[in-house]
Amino acid sequence: MYQLTIPAQIAAELKVREAQVQTAIDLLDGGATVPFIARYRKEATGGLDDVQMRELEARLAYLRELHDRRAAVLKSIDEQGKLTPELRAAIEAAPTKQELEDLYLPYKQKRRTKGQIAREFGIEPLADQLFANPSLDPNEAAKPFVKAEKGEGGEDFTTVPAVLDGVRDILSERWAEDAQLVQGLREWLWAEGLLQSKLASGKNENDPEVAKFRDYFDYDEPIGRVPSHRALAVFRGRQLEILDAKLVLPEADTAPAATKTAATPSLAEGRIALHLGWSHAGRPADDLLRKCVAWTWRVKLSLSTERDLFARLREDAEAVAIKVFGDNLRDLLLAAPAGQKVVMGLDPGIRTGVKVAVVDATGKLVETATVFPHEPRKDWEGSLHTLGKLVAKHGVQLIAIGNGTASRETDKLAGDLIKLVQKMAAAQAGVSLPAIEKVVISEAGASVYSASEYASQELPDVDVSLRGAASIARRLQDPLAELVKIDPKSIGVGQYQHDVNQSELARQLDAVVEDCVNGVGVDLNTASAPLLARVSGLSGTVAKAVVRWREQHGAFDSRQQLLEVSGLGPKTFEQSAGFLRIRGGSNPLDVTGVHPETYPVVEQIIVSTGKPIDQIMGRAELLKPLKPEQFATPQFGAVTVKDILVELEKPGRDPRPDFKVARFNDGVEDIADLREGMVLEGTVSNVAQFGAFVDLGVHQDGLVHVSQLANRFVSDAREVVKTGQIVKVKVLEVDAPRKRISLTMKLDAQAPRRDAPRENRFEGAGRNQRSGQGGRRDSAPAADNQMAAAFAKLQGLRK
Repeated sequence: MYQLTIPAQIAAELKVREAQVQTAIDLLDGGATVPFIARYRKEATGGLDDVQMRELEARLAYLRELHDRRAAVLKSIDEQGKLTPELRAAIEAAPTKQELEDLYLPYKQKRRTKGQIAREFGIEPLADQLFANPSLDPNEAAKPFVKAEKGEGGEDFTTVPAVLDGVRDILSERWAEDAQLVQGLREWLWAEGLLQSKLASGKNENDPEVAKFRDYFDYDEPIGRVPSHRALAVFRGRQLEILDAKLVLPEADTAPAATKTAATPSLAEGRIALHLGWSHAGRPADDLLRKCVAWTWRVKLSLSTERDLFARLREDAEAVAIKVFGDNLRDLLLAAPAGQKVVMGLDPGIRTGVKVAVVDATGKLVETATVFPHEPRKDWEGSLHTLGKLVAKHGVQLIAIGNGTASRETDKLAGDLIKLVQKMAAAQAGVSLPAIEKVVISEAGASVYSASEYASQELPDVDVSLRGAASIARRLQDPLAELVKIDPKSIGVGQYQHDVNQSELARQLDAVVEDCVNGVGVDLNTASAPLLARVSGLSGTVAKAVVRWREQHGAFDSRQQLLEVSGLGPKTFEQSAGFLRIRGGSNPLDVTGVHPETYPVVEQIIVSTGKPIDQIMGRAELLKPLKPEQFATPQFGAVTVKDILVELEKPGRDPRPDFKVARFNDGVEDIADLREGMVLEGTVSNVAQFGAFVDLGVHQDGLVHVSQLANRFVSDAREVVKTGQIVKVKVLEVDAPRKRISLTMKLDAQAPRRDAPRENRFEGAGRNQRSGQGGRRDSAPAADNQMAAAFAKLQGLRK
C-alpha cells in the first residue's frame, strides 16, 4: 500500500499522472539529481520540470517520514493492546503529522497525570455515570467512591469534593485528548481567532530598538490571514520581550460586554459542549459538567491550541519567507553578467580607505591598491592619480563599486575618474574613447568570502581586506560564478532570514543554487571548485579532483576526459556531463547542452542534412525544418530530440539577460537629499510579498509597496519586479528619523496627504526594519448558530 499510496498522493497534488511520479521517484532513489531528471529524463517523467521535481522531492521526503512515524505509532498502540480496527483506519488515513499525533495523544507514554491517578483510585465509573446521566446528584453519587485514607503517594480522595475533582480531571483529560474535538477547535480558531500583540509592560516605546516594532504596539489581525512578514515581526518582537502576543478568541456579537466576567463561558467552551452533545439543562450534575467543560478549555486546551496555531502560523510564515529568499537569490544569481571585460573593483571605506582590485577578462586578479579619498586624509587627487594609472595599465572597461559605507562618495570618485580618463585619452589621441562604465552593486557576503578558507586558497598572498574588492569586481563579470563561493544566507536578499528554520532555509537555498548553476551551464576549463561542486552529480571532493586534473594536465579537450578524473565514474559522468561546457574542444557538441549519451542522435541529424556539425550549429534555417519524430529512437523520443535541435540552433547560449547599469542622479547621495516628487533610477535590491526595496544610492533602500508597483492589483511583488532589475521610481515621502523612504513605480501617483493616517502613508518598512501595519476587523466573527443554541443555557450565550 505504501509504495502505491505515496506516488498516488503526490500525483494528485501535482495534478500529473501517477506513472510520472513513480518514474521520478525511482530515478531519485537511483541517485539521479533533480536538474538531471528535469533536463535529460523528460521522456521518462512525462516532462516534469525542475519546479515540479523540487516539490515532488520535498513531498516525497515528508510522506516517507509520515509513513515511518505512522508505523511507529501503530506498533506502540498495538503493543498496549488498544489498537481497534477503527483506530487503525483513522491512523492510516491521517494526512499530516499533526493529525497523526492528535490520534496518538491518548496512547502516548507520559508522566502520571491527575486524571490517571483518579482512574487508578477507581473514580472513572463515577465520571462515566455523571456524564451519561446528569440527573444524578453528584454529591450523593460520589459518596460510595470516597476513600477511607490517602494513598501512599499522598493522593487524597477522602472527601466528596476531592472525588468530584477527580471526575473533573478524568473528563477534562479525556475530552482534551479527543482528536476530532482538538482538530475542530484548531481549525475554527485558525479561521476566526485573532493574533494580538501589544507593547510589553515596562518597555519604553521611544527606545530605538523598541520603536522598530511600533506598528505592533496595538495590533490584531485574523490569525489565518496574517501575512508572513507581519507574523515574523510579531514573533521576533515577542522573542526580544518587546511585544506580548496572544491568541484572542472570537466573541458572540450580542454578549453584553458589561456583563462578562472571568467565569463567563467562551465560544470555545460552547464548541466543546456542542461536540460532546451536552448542554446545561438545570439538572443536578450540569453545574459540575459545566466546570469540566470550562476546565477542558481553560486548563487543558487553551494554551496548547494557541501554541499549535502559533506554530502553524510560524511554519506558514517561514515557508513564505524562505520562498521569497529563494526567489530573490535566483534572480540575483541569474542577473546579467558583464562578461569577459577588465573590471576594477572598489570596496568603499572611510578611515580605512577604498580597497581596489583589478581583474582581467578571465577574472584573474592582476593588481591591488588602497586609496584614501575620504576622511581623514581626503586625498582625492592622489586617489584619482593612482586609479588612473591602473585604468591605463590594464585597460579597465568597467568599475564595480560596493554599496556599503561611503559607496555614494566612492561612486562620485569613480565618476571623476572616468572624466579624467576620457580627458587624458582625448588629449593624447585626439579622439574620444568609449566611456568606462561604473556600476554600484551589492557587496553582501564579500567580507564572508574574504575570510573564507576558499579565499585564502584562491588568493593566498592577498590581504583579507583586498579580497573583498576582487570579489566585487568578479561578481560583476559573472554573478553566478562568484556568488556560489559564498554561503547563500550571507548574500542578504532574505526576509527575516535569521528567524526561520535554518536547516530548511539551507536546503531550499542550496536547491536554488543548484538549479541556477545547472540551468546556465559551467565552463569546465575555467570554473572554480565551489562552482563545479554545484554541478549535478559532482560532490565537493570530486570538484576539487577536477580542478587538480586540470592543473596537472591542462585544459580539458573533451567531456570524455572527465572519466580520467579520480573518483569520477560512469554514474557521475552521466549526471554531470551535460551541464559542463568546453569551448574550443575537439568536439563542437561539448560546448552545448546536448548530453554525450545523445551524440548518436546528432550523428543521424548530420547524415540527414549532409553537412558537418560545425556547419549545422547555429543554422536555424537548416534545423527548423527538421521533424523531431524522424530522429526519435526507443531510448530517446521526440521530446529529447526537440531539445537537441534547440541546443544546436543556439549552441552555448546563456539564458541570462543582457548586461546594463542603473544611472544614479547626481547630487543625490544621502536620504537628506531626497525630495517628494523626485523621479530616480535605482536597482531592486530585495523583493518581499508586500513590496520591493530599491537601492537609490543613498545608503538606505526605499520601499515600493505592493500597491504602488503598477496601475493594477498586484498580490505578490515578484509579479512585477525581480532582484537586480533596474527601475524608475518616484519619491512619495521621506521619514529621515525612522530611515524610511516611500516610493512608487506609478510615476503619475500623488504624494500622500500630510493628515493621512501613518499606516496609509508608510505601509511596510525600511530595508533594516521589515515590519508592516496590522489590519483591524470591524467586529469579531459571529458564533456558529447551532453551537450557540446548544450552549445557550451556559450563560444565555447566543448569536
